[in-house]
Amino acid sequence: MVRSGLFVSLVSIVAALGAGHAALARDASPLLGVSAQYDTTHVYVAPDDVDKFVASFTATFGGQSTKQVVVTVTPTPSSTSSQLIQTPVGTVSLFGFRTPIPYPFGAERTGYLVTDLDAALKAARAAGADVLVSAFPDPIGRDAVIQWPGGVNMQIYWHTTKPNYAAYETVPENRVYVSPDRADAFVRSFLRFSHGKVVSDEVRAPGVEIGRPKDTYRRVRIESVFGRITVLITDGLLPYPYGRELTGYEVADLQGTLAKARAAGVTTLVEPYGSGGRMAAIVQFPGGYIAEIHATAPK
Repeated sequence: MVRSGLFVSLVSIVAALGAGHAALARDASPLLGVSAQYDTTHVYVAPDDVDKFVASFTATFGGQSTKQVVVTVTPTPSSTSSQLIQTPVGTVSLFGFRTPIPYPFGAERTGYLVTDLDAALKAARAAGADVLVSAFPDPIGRDAVIQWPGGVNMQIYWHTTKPNYAAYETVPENRVYVSPDRADAFVRSFLRFSHGKVVSDEVRAPGVEIGRPKDTYRRVRIESVFGRITVLITDGLLPYPYGRELTGYEVADLQGTLAKARAAGVTTLVEPYGSGGRMAAIVQFPGGYIAEIHATAPK
């Protein structure tokens, strides 16, 4: 009886270990990202503002734009100008729609290049994302739109011809605002998909960063092959323009960058302030795009 009981126990342990390994196998997903320089902020402006935006953005950050083309970038009929603005501190996919914008396009904040779109969609679903727009062809590859817990929309894409872009001088941050109810779910899901890591989780970050200097809030910073994400977890009681900025750009000289921006027609919405080891400001480019710009604070 002792041997029989021991055998049953060993069988149970082996079965449990096997189940554990199976669970790990289910949780495992391939690393599907490429590199941060292939991840772009999606900016939509009116056709009349396209050239003004390009001129102001490159005057502020340097870099250059690809040739403008007029194409269909949605799975249903539409027409937009499209171009890629590449700078040392971040890249923009710029769209100037000549037709109404089909749903849900215009609400996605970024485009992430992946090595395999079908595998990425499978991994995103397994990590807890919704697929809002199934895979569809575009003029240079395939795309899909996904939504993470908390209502964060992103586009993922794959190119028929593998692109080759220079690495950034500084990696921009995707600035995501979510509620306390969904923050942990967003972080878990994105980490599982991206194989990223939390580099900081500040439960009492200075409220000046969200326009409320007398308060605190929770801030989580994530790094992965896709680049950087700053998750701003708030109750939504935010003064304008907080929550409207999609991306934070790191520069070496904040005041010098703001001076170039102002000369190029960019409006400063939030004057420079210091917090969390950085000096930061919020600006609005011609066409309405709002961005954060920051630099490491002098010691």
